[in-house]
Amino acid sequence: MTTFTRPELTPAWQTLGRLASQHPLSLSHLLADSARTQSLNLQAAGLQLDASRQRVDQSVLHALHQWAEQMQVMTRARDLFAGELVNVTEGRAALHVALRGSFVKNPPWGDKVSGLVELELDRFLSFAERARNGHWRGLDGQIITDVVNIGIGGSDLGPRMACQALAVRDGGAASSSLRVHFVSNPDPLALQSVLAGLQPARTGFIVQSKTFTTQETLTLAASARRWLQDAGCPVERQAPHWVAVTAKTDLARQQGFMPEQTFSFWDWVGGRYSVWSAIGLPLAMAIGSSAFKAFLQGARAMDEHFLSADAQHNLPLTMALLGAWNQHFLQAHTLNLAPYAYGLSLFPAFIQQLEMESNGKRTHIDGSPVAVSTAPVVWGGLGSDGQHAYFQLLHQGTHTVPVDFIGVLQTDSSLPLAQSHQEVVLGNLLAQAQALALGRDAERTLVALQAEGMSEEEARRLCPHRTYVGNSPNSIVWMDRLSPQSLGTLIALYEHKVFCQAALWGINPYDQWGVELGKTMVRDMASGSGA
Repeated sequence: MTTFTRPELTPAWQTLGRLASQHPLSLSHLLADSARTQSLNLQAAGLQLDASRQRVDQSVLHALHQWAEQMQVMTRARDLFAGELVNVTEGRAALHVALRGSFVKNPPWGDKVSGLVELELDRFLSFAERARNGHWRGLDGQIITDVVNIGIGGSDLGPRMACQALAVRDGGAASSSLRVHFVSNPDPLALQSVLAGLQPARTGFIVQSKTFTTQETLTLAASARRWLQDAGCPVERQAPHWVAVTAKTDLARQQGFMPEQTFSFWDWVGGRYSVWSAIGLPLAMAIGSSAFKAFLQGARAMDEHFLSADAQHNLPLTMALLGAWNQHFLQAHTLNLAPYAYGLSLFPAFIQQLEMESNGKRTHIDGSPVAVSTAPVVWGGLGSDGQHAYFQLLHQGTHTVPVDFIGVLQTDSSLPLAQSHQEVVLGNLLAQAQALALGRDAERTLVALQAEGMSEEEARRLCPHRTYVGNSPNSIVWMDRLSPQSLGTLIALYEHKVFCQAALWGINPYDQWGVELGKTMVRDMASGSGA
């Protein structure tokens, strides 16, 4: 394990503080430098990062890279991939990267782990294909046509987001007679709305829980069992309708789940990093085993880039450093995610968990209190919709809000006018990124208003209301198209970005004791021992 240094005590931190206070940077000036713009356009694994609209120059970038070296970010990354016990508070490795397969021979986590991963991957993908091909049958022999995934947090957000992202493609790998549904919230109306219109004899359920003790999940599963029972399927004969995915397979079997329909993952897989494991079973059912393997391949390509690329061309490290610069030195404490692709509408919610559950910490890995801010508040939604809502605050509010735009260059839609739709979408993305960066000063606003036909007096009266400060940092992540492989690459990009920021802050991104507190309090209150 590498040694630990407090981030604010590094020489680079002091340099960055001086640069931020002495040389405020203007994007209108920075964007005029074509060489700089070119140097901040990075490509890897089929993705392109345009970071030219970030408020950094070469002196800032140099200091940021020095900070990464002084915090041993890439050394910690090698510890992660080597299977070291990077999750220090729980005393275990974080080997979600092993779920994607290795891009090197003799992977450092060992043949045993690789063998277990490959075996379980084959098992759940085989079952997914059986379900897609109509070979999963219920109690009376009818084909299961609808599957309801029951899980919460990482057992819901990842597979739900990925299913929506990939199932909307016309004629793609998602084509199947099997329909996949999700329910996570224990509010009874959530389950009721999912079950409405489904036929019990043709409905299967996947119960996803790492510990198989999650209260919300077990509450929903019990209600679903009653739904089947009321439809004439006795509880003791319901096993063909049920699948379990858990790290506690013994508990699942004790509750009546059939061994051949019980799939496992391991304690070194965190919930928010689990979509690559059997937790991805509903995704595999939705898109097919070949597409699921492409999903893993995309993530593996980003893994290889992350470990092998030099710092100046490393996408996850660059995103991490720019985000930390914005947060600490530009005092921008939120991050807006604005995907301009309908399939990615749930991506901001997924990244909320990934970033805020991983890095929402106030304690260093050595137990000492953190003296600097850690994870930003992550929020957002589809960019086209946001333009007509909260983008007002981004343009003229009093907060500096960095934005990650996500653009998909090619659409898979079969609509006759799909290309014209796509031109509108991409035109809006680029316009918003540029408008946030450059704004419009009073002089240009006066000219624009008079060009609209206003008198000089009226234009001057409205000028303060129609002026935009700009200088808001933003990046664009470009994907050629939204495919299983590119989605896997995109998710892995953000996973490694989050890891890099955790290393910069000297915190553990792989525990979530704040989540556990709420679970404990619920149990205490139910037993009468709570406040």
